[in-house]
Amino acid sequence: MSIAYSSLNHPMRVPLAAEVHSRPFLRLVAPESLTHLAVYTRENAIAHNDNAVTQHETLLALCTHFGVTGPGQDAKYFFHDFGRFRLKWECHTEFATYTFAASHEESLPIGSAFQRVPLFHVPQEWLLGLQGKIMVAAHVVLDKTTSSIDALSPGMRRVFEGNMLVGSNVLQGAEICTDFLIQADGFSRFVVRDVGLHDQQAGRLVQRLLEIETYRMMALLGLPHAQAATPILNAIENELAGLTVAMVDMDQATPDAASAALSHDTDHEQALLHRITGLAARIERLSLDNSYRFAASQAYFQLVHARIEELREARIDGVSTIGEFMERRLTPAMNTCAAIVRRQEALAERIAHTNDLLRTRVGIVQEQQNRKILQSMNARAAQQLRLQQAVEGLSVVAISYYLAGLFNYAGKAVKAAGWPVNPEIATGMLLPMIAIGVWLGLRRLHKKMRAV
Repeated sequence: MSIAYSSLNHPMRVPLAAEVHSRPFLRLVAPESLTHLAVYTRENAIAHNDNAVTQHETLLALCTHFGVTGPGQDAKYFFHDFGRFRLKWECHTEFATYTFAASHEESLPIGSAFQRVPLFHVPQEWLLGLQGKIMVAAHVVLDKTTSSIDALSPGMRRVFEGNMLVGSNVLQGAEICTDFLIQADGFSRFVVRDVGLHDQQAGRLVQRLLEIETYRMMALLGLPHAQAATPILNAIENELAGLTVAMVDMDQATPDAASAALSHDTDHEQALLHRITGLAARIERLSLDNSYRFAASQAYFQLVHARIEELREARIDGVSTIGEFMERRLTPAMNTCAAIVRRQEALAERIAHTNDLLRTRVGIVQEQQNRKILQSMNARAAQQLRLQQAVEGLSVVAISYYLAGLFNYAGKAVKAAGWPVNPEIATGMLLPMIAIGVWLGLRRLHKKMRAV
């Protein structure tokens, strides 16, 4: 029973199985020449997630010129033999690569081989449409001559315009030479000499070499961001240092002056807090602007190292290997990017720590102010209590006075009725009792109110 197209398969089984075969290398047999272009869309294309659309449209324009049907919209890989040349197209996250390959019937001198690269078969109108997008442009000559590297040195110097060469024996069957410089024609150049490669090794070797060049350039995109971030970080650090000095100066003030400042005004602390919050926002924005670029550069840098290790380089006397060249030239740039990342993180932590300290300081000031307010409220409550007690004393006197007057009127009424009573004497004798009764009554009323 076949299950190739049955419902037993997971929906992603076939696409995932094909993923590892989605970017095959070119099958090359020396002598060959190649032109490699890496077309990079700017950051705004990545932000709007239309890199694939832009790259697909560029490829379709080339296919349309030759009357060839292009790949589907979701394609990430395309290969076609146009007759005069073969094209391998790959679409990556940020860029797409176009590798044009052309075979030659016989080996050509190195200098002549670079005059017969397949780029001359590519329409100029299409090339002009790539304005401002080419990140990598390289010519590769795959040669099968048996001459020694010393015999080829004069031709190599002319090809590389007298620059210092970088090269090595690789895969125990090939020699590579380059200078990683952009020559007068705008292309970097690579010479690959096949001195004993097995079948299909040449294609893998050339692909690794072109990937090293492409990933090297993409990794270096992080360096301008690091250089631009340096003065911004310097300014933020200087401002943070000034804020820290201001906080220390406040702490070293005299106790009386500091107490007066803490008690009456926190405007200065609030202003410092506002400035620190602004620094935190600036460093956060800088980190967000650079995080993707630095992470991508680090990923490309790791790919460069991986491809160099796959070459299994052996030294050619008097020539630096690719690994040594990258260690001297590329690694310091990547270390700069990594240092900026660490500096951003450390500065963000320092700002957050300073922010916490200042917020704690403002909180202490507010607590002291609240305590003084409570003390003032307690003093006012005590004054109100004393005033209330004084008013209560006056109330006892007033109520007693009115009650005594009522008893006096009652005594006069009894006297008028014929009773032998002296109202004034009786009122004077009852007055202490009236006052005591009024006082006890008010006390009892206050106790009931407190209980409620």
